[in-house]
Amino acid sequence: MTREELFEMMNASPVMHLATVDQNGQPHVRGILMYKADTDGIIFHTGAMKELHQQLQANPKAEVCFNHKGVQIRVDGNFELVEDDALVEEIYKHPSRQFMRNWGSLEQIKTFLKVYRMKGGKAHAWTLADNFAPKEYINL
Repeated sequence: MTREELFEMMNASPVMHLATVDQNGQPHVRGILMYKADTDGIIFHTGAMKELHQQLQANPKAEVCFNHKGVQIRVDGNFELVEDDALVEEIYKHPSRQFMRNWGSLEQIKTFLKVYRMKGGKAHAWTLADNFAPKEYINL
């Protein structure tokens, strides 16, 4: 499987489960709607008031998991906070983010929206058919 195929599957099934660890070592997993995945990284957004934001600020190491038509894709790496008003505007105006209009205007959103990117993660795909085969990793 190529990284381009992985990106295609992630974008086709953008709900990912993201695992972080809090400052006490307690793991936390939650479903997140990814914005996009490509050679620029896996991008998602959250609110400044969310525990997820605080956890990634304290420890940027994380793992995400996607499921697409019987293929599970797990990616581990580090998330970085992206401070880019143009990207926030792109996200806000994207058709898949119509729900954000309920949160306020673009200027209001910019005050609390936090955008994260995992670039250069290490991915592996799993299917039931290759359940016992050694993992093959693909650098994203």
